[in-house]
Amino acid sequence: MHSTIIVALDTRDRLAAKSIVTELSPHNPWFKVGKALFVSRGTDIVEELMNNGANIFLDLKFHDIPNTVAEAVKAAADMGVRMVNVHCLGGRRMMEEAANAVAHLSSPPLIIGVTVLTSMNQRDIEEVGITEPIDQEVLKLSALAKDCGLDGVVCSPQEIALIKQQLGAEFITVTPGIRPAWSATDDQTRITTPAEAATLGTDYMVIGRPIIKHQRPLEAYESIQQEIQAALS
Repeated sequence: MHSTIIVALDTRDRLAAKSIVTELSPHNPWFKVGKALFVSRGTDIVEELMNNGANIFLDLKFHDIPNTVAEAVKAAADMGVRMVNVHCLGGRRMMEEAANAVAHLSSPPLIIGVTVLTSMNQRDIEEVGITEPIDQEVLKLSALAKDCGLDGVVCSPQEIALIKQQLGAEFITVTPGIRPAWSATDDQTRITTPAEAATLGTDYMVIGRPIIKHQRPLEAYESIQQEIQAALS
């Protein structure tokens, strides 16, 4: 079992993003480019970071009509990103077309479905009309994503074990809401530590502010790596 860290470049500052990528480059890590950085810097920043050896998870959470999402996924694949996500609530046809859009490629990006945001709790989802317990809603959306041909889902650490047990160990889980014990929780509500997430069997853990806002990002990254390795040894 192996849990890969994806460093979230949650900044609009191009130079700050490049500095983090350069500092962590000895570990050949993955990086998440989200809406703030992508909207402010566009495809240029993605290509620039990849040229510096970064593995990119393009976190734009596509959620639109099926054809529009399929074209967006194709565009992401053309850029060479390693992972891209879509919202499961976009429905079956949207997810199937997203998966089919890159199925012919020899090295397609991983297509990951977003289930329920880790900033949301039970009250939050009830306010938007979802009455099922949050873990059951996540499992239902995850099962649909798998049936549509997606490679995995974004979920909170609290749903990892349930998804792995019900949908198989090979179905990928990408987990935000990872906070080392020494860091602040910020705006996440369904969280756990890197060691706990690794023990639960997650494939990728997304960690942003505890690394990029640290005075010594490389030190923070290596500390988390050591915590993960100790948990899995």
